[in-house]
Amino acid sequence: MNRIDRLFGILTMLQSRRYVMGDQIADKFAISIRTVYRDVKALNEQGIPVGFEPNKGYFVVEGYFLRPVSFSLEEANALLLVENLLIGFADKSIKNFYSSALNKVKAVMRASQKDKIEQLADRIKFQLPERLYQDYEHLATLQQAVSTKTIIDIVYCKESGERSNRRVEPIGLVFYAFSWHVIGWCQLRKDYRDFRVSRIAQLVNTGMPFEKEVHPPISEFMKQLPVDY
Repeated sequence: MNRIDRLFGILTMLQSRRYVMGDQIADKFAISIRTVYRDVKALNEQGIPVGFEPNKGYFVVEGYFLRPVSFSLEEANALLLVENLLIGFADKSIKNFYSSALNKVKAVMRASQKDKIEQLADRIKFQLPERLYQDYEHLATLQQAVSTKTIIDIVYCKESGERSNRRVEPIGLVFYAFSWHVIGWCQLRKDYRDFRVSRIAQLVNTGMPFEKEVHPPISEFMKQLPVDY
């Protein structure tokens, strides 16, 4: 990879995350930390304001306008394929947001590329069993609550049909046994619980911060899953 391509790659990497550590850039492009320093300096000299925050890493200064990233046809095709996979692995809220994001990708592509994308879309079809369809709209709200560490109020429906009101501190989402599950601290039970998302009848993000100060990482709960798929 020549230096111009590498600088563009570093800029794209910085655009995709809030912070990027120097060693992450070095590993990604197989360069030394010293070269990372020089490349970041070169980006600054080209008028791109790249800042640095100790213990967090490099970042593009907020408010700086960057031209839309150019996608190759192969990259757009990969995104199109994933859109079809979402039918079986995401709910309506995520599908809507993904489709909106994909439309933004298509907006910066050349007309000839758009034509090929549309032709390919007509030639990709999926046939999935009924149980894989996630017929609800909770995942986007749950993602927000997990990332902002805010409490959710839910009406949860057990397999028996019994409903209960729960106030939960959601710490992560896990997909297993062909269903999404939210793992969280249930304030009613004073313990961690696994809630199957499709059984949540109502969901509200209260916006209130977690009351429990420390929660174990979601990886700890992966060891306790009742099935291995």
